[in-house]
Amino acid sequence: MHFCDMLIGYARVSTDDQDLRLQRAALKEAGCKRTFEEKVSGVKRDRPELAKIIEQLRDDDTVVVTRLDRLARSTRDLLDIAEKLKEAGAGLRSLAEPWADTTSSAGRMVLTVFAGIAEFERELIQQRTSSGRIAAKARGVRFGRPPKLTPDQVALGVRLVGEGTSVREAAKLLKCHHATLYRALSGLSTWSDDDRPSGDSS
Repeated sequence: MHFCDMLIGYARVSTDDQDLRLQRAALKEAGCKRTFEEKVSGVKRDRPELAKIIEQLRDDDTVVVTRLDRLARSTRDLLDIAEKLKEAGAGLRSLAEPWADTTSSAGRMVLTVFAGIAEFERELIQQRTSSGRIAAKARGVRFGRPPKLTPDQVALGVRLVGEGTSVREAAKLLKCHHATLYRALSGLSTWSDDDRPSGDSS
């Protein structure tokens, strides 16, 4: 079904125990010709009824919600949905938040400001994360996958290879890939140039 220059309602509740009647009545009173309804948690990405609305929108349609938290689960989510509506040539209106009306220049300006704030917050998080990693490294915290060989296993590998066992055979005894053992042995600063393994001698 296609819509043309219409007010289209979207109502959502989180659980089957909650009632859609209040949202349904408010959207009808606001002039919505049809309302899409679903009972799904706001944290879930899969909202099939909302997806149906976006697929069927036409220029100058307006999606109406009673509150923004019925539509989006975060500022970023709201901005993403508003952008999808904009791409379809449609608008967004919230009955409880009249400033969130992208059919007006004021509403579009507010969402533009929100987009700037969201970008600022994202950059702050990235900076904090980067600073945190640098500080953690300075304290000796290691990132990435943990080493595949324990210090005891490495020590045993050193002894085996030092006694003439090939790296490949020693790796079999330690139940690891020979390249893993070779990297562990090559990274030891205690090895002299003469003792350091130069390859697989098998």
